[in-house]
Amino acid sequence: MDERRSSGAAILDLTESNPTAAGFAYPSDQILAALADPRALRYQPAAAGMPSARAAVSEDYYSGRVDPGRILLTASTSEAYTFVFKLLADPGDEVLVPRPSYPLFDFLAALDAVRVVPYPLAYENTWAIDFDALARSITPRSRAIVLVNPNNPTGSFLKQSEIGPLIALASEHNLALISDEVFSDYALREDPRLVRSLTEVTEVPTFCLSGLSKVAGLPQMKLGWIVTSDEQAFERLELIADTYLSVGAPVQLAAPVLLGLRIELQNQILARVRANRAFLASQIGPASPWRLLETEGGWYAILEAPRIQSEEEWVLSLLGDDGVLVQPGFFFDFEREAFLVLSLLTLEEVFEEGVRRILARAR
Repeated sequence: MDERRSSGAAILDLTESNPTAAGFAYPSDQILAALADPRALRYQPAAAGMPSARAAVSEDYYSGRVDPGRILLTASTSEAYTFVFKLLADPGDEVLVPRPSYPLFDFLAALDAVRVVPYPLAYENTWAIDFDALARSITPRSRAIVLVNPNNPTGSFLKQSEIGPLIALASEHNLALISDEVFSDYALREDPRLVRSLTEVTEVPTFCLSGLSKVAGLPQMKLGWIVTSDEQAFERLELIADTYLSVGAPVQLAAPVLLGLRIELQNQILARVRANRAFLASQIGPASPWRLLETEGGWYAILEAPRIQSEEEWVLSLLGDDGVLVQPGFFFDFEREAFLVLSLLTLEEVFEEGVRRILARAR
């Protein structure tokens, strides 16, 4: 990357995951006006978050299905993870995380002296939890099962058929469920088999995480939340939050407006994601040496490359010879090679030219 940039060579970046840099039209005046609320000039700390902001999450985002008293605000989904890890685990305890997944859990857990233990997602035309492997991963120090729903980067949702076994396993081993639902609004199609949220699960302690970063395409606004139905857990989370008081007043006061604007952004993002995935699928025929893995949602596509070279060699040669930047599967802890991960958030003309250059490497 440095060599190409220093030489002035063009780069087709198929890793773009920042919605604010992906060419979407934001209602700037409304966003900026919402952040100019004069009430932000007075400090009024609220450990769980301002009642008005929690009510906005409840009414606007969850359509009133989640009581505001179950919602605790954080500065981000990453911070929400750390709060839940602090609540559930002592140093040396374990949390079970899916593999493949976004390479964030190791860092977040390590900062709380918690150990990450992976469990596999199996792929057979669709992704699913390998429950046998998950059960084998549980030890006396296990404290929670993390779900990313839909997963990043596989785009796989939890299925209705999986929810019962998952709750049974968590109940048997006294484990909590942590459900990261930041991409749940981005299903590629309607499918009654998919579980969109675990906010109504009460059989075991359950923590559902989300935030403006993906919900409204506003990662810079730094507002996330935790939903739990466990009253004792909520009280203890509130104590943790009261220790930090990290959520800024301006974004909390703006939350009703920002959440109200989310559909406009989501429609743009979904249109881009669906169009790019459709183009990619159209370029791969039945005799192609490339394979596009099935996905149900999210912002990414996984392309299985011919195994004529390693993932690292694929990524470096595509960048050096073709000026196309993609991510290797090992960034996301894929168990085998060779997979390339492409962001469907990329501008369509950039994505299409990048895909043409990738597929031209092997026909």
